[in-house]
Amino acid sequence: MNYLWDKLTQGLRGREDRVFLETAEGVSWTYADLDLYSARAAATLATLGVKAGDRVAVQVEKSPQALILYLATLRAGAVFLPLNPAYTSAEVAYFLADAEPVLLVCDPSRCSDLTPVARGAGVAVIKTLGPDGRGSFAERSAASGGSFQDATRGPEDLAAILYTSGTTGRSKGAMLTHANLASNAQTLAALWRFTHEDVLLHALPIYHVHGLFVAVHPVMLSGGKLLFLAKFDPGLCLSLMDRVTVLMGVPTFYTRLLQVETLTPDAVRTMRLFISGSAPLLEETHRQWRERTGHVILERYGMTETNMITSNPYQGERRVGTVGSPLPGVALRIADPESGAPLAMGEAGIIEVKGPNVFKGYWRNPEKTAEEFRKDGFFITGDLGFMDSNGYVHLIGRAKDLIISGGLNVYPKEVEAELDALPGVVESAVIGLPHTDFGEAVAAAVVLEEGVTGDEAALIAALAQKLAKFKLPKRVLFVEALPRNAMGKVQKNVLRELHRELLQPLG
Repeated sequence: MNYLWDKLTQGLRGREDRVFLETAEGVSWTYADLDLYSARAAATLATLGVKAGDRVAVQVEKSPQALILYLATLRAGAVFLPLNPAYTSAEVAYFLADAEPVLLVCDPSRCSDLTPVARGAGVAVIKTLGPDGRGSFAERSAASGGSFQDATRGPEDLAAILYTSGTTGRSKGAMLTHANLASNAQTLAALWRFTHEDVLLHALPIYHVHGLFVAVHPVMLSGGKLLFLAKFDPGLCLSLMDRVTVLMGVPTFYTRLLQVETLTPDAVRTMRLFISGSAPLLEETHRQWRERTGHVILERYGMTETNMITSNPYQGERRVGTVGSPLPGVALRIADPESGAPLAMGEAGIIEVKGPNVFKGYWRNPEKTAEEFRKDGFFITGDLGFMDSNGYVHLIGRAKDLIISGGLNVYPKEVEAELDALPGVVESAVIGLPHTDFGEAVAAAVVLEEGVTGDEAALIAALAQKLAKFKLPKRVLFVEALPRNAMGKVQKNVLRELHRELLQPLG
């Protein structure tokens, strides 16, 4: 038994001729093709020395073949480690050293840069896979046989490690088991009413939970189809909307689609569901979407460590400004951030959750794992919120100042460390400010050494050598001093209020 793979494909026996994936360029794969191609790729992993429990690190652009590589890793019994293609070589070096994968699959254009990094981390094998589906891994896979004996994996075995972080310390690998991913897939497929007639417009990246698990798994479970796009393009998405029934996106998708003049009720006439997550959706975006299309966007809430936690209802009131109610089988409580004591309905505190979706812990970090779990098994999310009398959860902030920009997590401490290391910088504070397109944008307040002149463009350019583009500040504000409380702690809430208006022109 290969727990997750078997769950995802158990309803397809005898229906292998259904189309699983199509691209805008005309590629079409059936579920039989999915089985064949993933078997070939899994056999290739085995010939490269990948065994059950080994980690497979992947930093490639989105493609159907990249999705096949994920599914093949499941079948081989290995642990999938997806990495954002925007990560620099320096960032990748940390992940490889920490996870110790036996294989790195990277984009051909990055191979020369990443080879010494991978060798330095002890990675035994390096293969390539490009956005066109070509590369040394693809060539080897195409030459392999079409049969593979799936590795035996149980519900508690690891399926994936996804790196996340807090505002202090280095990134942590969240260990997701076969059971974690299977339980969430089954719940979402039922809750959001997926059937074999659904076609999901897939324009999300596949290096994080949203695009890789939340979007793909319910479709596979139900025998539906993916209309698979390399990236989000509002004009292209709208032109394809009459071929699909469901869209999953981040708030940026909806703000940019609203800028397309041809967005009308007729343009979305085949759609039954629009879902938004990964960042808060502005009330104004909700209102405009309803007026332009007649649809109410369904917001939900999740984390890397938990997959989905809550959802607004498929049938019933989808309340603007809330992320809905806890999923079936998921327990959620609001606790005092300091004491951990449960709080009454309507009181704001830290959100804690427990259920089959909650991850196993942080990779090789038992101390951090112990810190983030209560003794009764509840996971401390780090998000602040409250639950109203109707059971809807309201998010009001993040206890550790996490920034979510365009659906991607940015951790202030990481950016601050790079800023503080630049010549002429005394100290810095990184905050998230409202942005009409990205939801939040990264901004930095910087104190310079006396006599040093601030050059915003030069500072951002220097950071670009160290950090992925999505982590770079959109604005750098040069200040004489950072606001602090009596204990000397920087008051980021004061910074946000002082400079909130500065990013609005960028929206």
